[in-house]
Amino acid sequence: MNPAEWLYRTAARTPEAPALLEGTERRATYSEFAQRAAAIAGALTGKGVARGDRVALFAGNSTRYLEALYGIWWAGAAAVPINAKLHPREAAWMVVNAAADLVFTDDKSAATLAPHLPESASLVSLESAAFDAMRQGGPRAQPVPLGSDDLAWLFYTSGTTGKPKGVMLTCGNLTSMALSYFADVDDVKPQDAALYAAPMSHGAGLYNFMHVIKGARHVVPKSGGFDAAEILRIAPLIGSISMFAAPTMVRRLVDAARAAGSTGKGLRTIVYAGGPMYEADILEAVEVMGARFIQIYGQGECPMGITALARNEVCDRVHPRWRERLISVGTAQSVVRVAIVDEAGAELPRGEVGEIVVEGATVMKGYWRNEDATASTLKNGWLWTGDMGRMDEDGYVTLQDRSKDVIISGGSNIYPREVEEVLLTHPAVHEAAVIGKPDAEWGEVVVAFIACHEGESVTEAALSALCLDNIARFKRPKIYRFVENLPKNNYGKILKTELRKDIKEEEPA
Repeated sequence: MNPAEWLYRTAARTPEAPALLEGTERRATYSEFAQRAAAIAGALTGKGVARGDRVALFAGNSTRYLEALYGIWWAGAAAVPINAKLHPREAAWMVVNAAADLVFTDDKSAATLAPHLPESASLVSLESAAFDAMRQGGPRAQPVPLGSDDLAWLFYTSGTTGKPKGVMLTCGNLTSMALSYFADVDDVKPQDAALYAAPMSHGAGLYNFMHVIKGARHVVPKSGGFDAAEILRIAPLIGSISMFAAPTMVRRLVDAARAAGSTGKGLRTIVYAGGPMYEADILEAVEVMGARFIQIYGQGECPMGITALARNEVCDRVHPRWRERLISVGTAQSVVRVAIVDEAGAELPRGEVGEIVVEGATVMKGYWRNEDATASTLKNGWLWTGDMGRMDEDGYVTLQDRSKDVIISGGSNIYPREVEEVLLTHPAVHEAAVIGKPDAEWGEVVVAFIACHEGESVTEAALSALCLDNIARFKRPKIYRFVENLPKNNYGKILKTELRKDIKEEEPA
């Protein structure tokens, strides 16, 4: 099922229904949304884009972003949404790896991305006259038919090796994710609205499908991102809003609501995920804003679709084990099986900690052009998540730790090796080790331990500048610790467990 079929059908059924809004201002009905997507598809076909080709997006949130997405699918191509926060060099690597010859950008991104791309790559800014011409041109009448195994979304996620991997999400993956949302997360009605405050290249964007299927509205704040005061201001004017938010966003929204004496009127559902949510924070969130919160657990490799903790469970204060459930990530969603296994893949008894594995229709097809990574992650049909956890007798899964060293800061994944490799390019740096430090606001912040060559030194400012030149700003270390030597085991491996102990000992009792 081509996702563009959902737009095509909704536009035929309710052509005059409001579809795209910027703040409170309408930008398109469903008929106009579909016509523009069809016209973009016609233009892409004219540029040689065919079924199965990849088209990238490297831009901030906008209603035009959604038009471009659906234009790509209408043409039968696969979308490659890239986080607009990434460094242009990182984005360019993904564009080239995906073999995407055309990239939709915004004006700011186009200027910074172009120098890092091959001459053959074509850039079209969503803010340009060229894009206006595309969306007003001759349409392709109907979406190109796609099967459930056809690639629809190529999502780049990094690994502990530091090299990004392209997660292949098929039409079938996205369909199962959307249907599981209705079964396990929330209902959607035509009068509802999806608010895109988090990047549309990630989880927030994946939640567009459910709202297109139901003919609901799509709202991009005028700021283009997350602004708690703006959301609280426009929510009552729009009404019945659902949004995806990382825990740090929830924390800021609750703080703003409490300060303003608001209960979040107009916000119907806030789905939170992307990192640990402190118990005290979710307790306060429900106290201040009421029964608006639902938790999900997923990965790029199984998008938004591993477990869910329902609204009534987040609010429950009666069940004998309500507190244990509140700090869990819920139970398996309807279209997948979830298990806790040991290193050999044997399922562990309930309550024991092991690796979380998942099997089902939402699990990715594999990694793009990376058979080794696919084989090490997909084993006998099961996705090995790399996350450690336990499952209780009732099926509730609690994340215990990560087998990988991924740092989750503000809902974004940061992989230490990526940062370490940049730090090690400085001529004064002999060794570098990056870990996460728990932080009440961000979940974790990046800490870099640096050992310089004998007789050499380097400043924090110099290392920060080096990082800003090579990786996204949010990956830059917030804290530096300069040491003579890094602790190692007998095999010469750096002992990050010791570094974490050092950081913990620095914290006040």
